[in-house]
Amino acid sequence: MVRELPNWEQLYQEKPVETMPWFNADLDPDLEQALTKLNLQAGTVLDLGTGPGTQAIALAQRGFKVTGSDLSPTAVQKAEEKAKEEGLNIIWKQDDILNSKLDEQFDFVFDRGCFHVFTADLRQDYVRAVDKLINPNGYLFLKCFSHKEPRDAGPYRFTPEEIQQIFNNKFNICDIQETVYHGTLVPFPLALFCILQKS
Repeated sequence: MVRELPNWEQLYQEKPVETMPWFNADLDPDLEQALTKLNLQAGTVLDLGTGPGTQAIALAQRGFKVTGSDLSPTAVQKAEEKAKEEGLNIIWKQDDILNSKLDEQFDFVFDRGCFHVFTADLRQDYVRAVDKLINPNGYLFLKCFSHKEPRDAGPYRFTPEEIQQIFNNKFNICDIQETVYHGTLVPFPLALFCILQKS
């Protein structure tokens, strides 16, 4: 089944970011837990599909050197304005991960909703693109909808086994936890949080 997904640029032009289903003002609790577990307290980060920029901002406040990228120029512009208000030095880029112009590598990439919008035929392109952006032994922290999420609308869903099959040619699968997607929907959608280390 092909899922109907919004025109991201139009969405960010027309709606306040605080109303979007994925808006979460704080650092994602699963990411926070993973950073503590792996003792990651500094380094370079790409917040992929940064959207409202909340995760990039929360990571910068914790002392990480952050780049936030998104397909939507308006999302990037709004996130940049918010970061300036907070006095944070974050690099913002309008970028399409499948045709990425980013030419550096990061200690970790956080994807809280980019991967799970891609159809099956694009997923290996995504894996290759993200692999290029991560330092040797660096991490991809991936949050996506779980196959257990009952709502009809929204992005594609995945089982832990599917995540393993999609990523195991480039990444070691460290951990896949069942969790929820923190945002504005009630109840929170069911999700997977995956810790993948570049192999």
